[in-house]
Amino acid sequence: MKSPIIGLRVAGTVYALMALAQLGRMIIRPEVLVNGYPMPLWPSVLAFLLLAVLSVWMWSLTLSQKPQRS
Repeated sequence: MKSPIIGLRVAGTVYALMALAQLGRMIIRPEVLVNGYPMPLWPSVLAFLLLAVLSVWMWSLTLSQKPQRS
């Protein structure tokens, strides 16, 4: 990989997809059991916020970087 911009964009996209998965869990509200106990929804809310912020941060870093010439 010659350009760190590509890596940042891939990471930003992966974080965005994971954030969408957490958003889907908040909308659909499936029953998730951990060791037989229902898992509350608040960890998904925190995960969604964290992943969304990371995604925006990665993409904003790509916009502020200039492509490197090889």
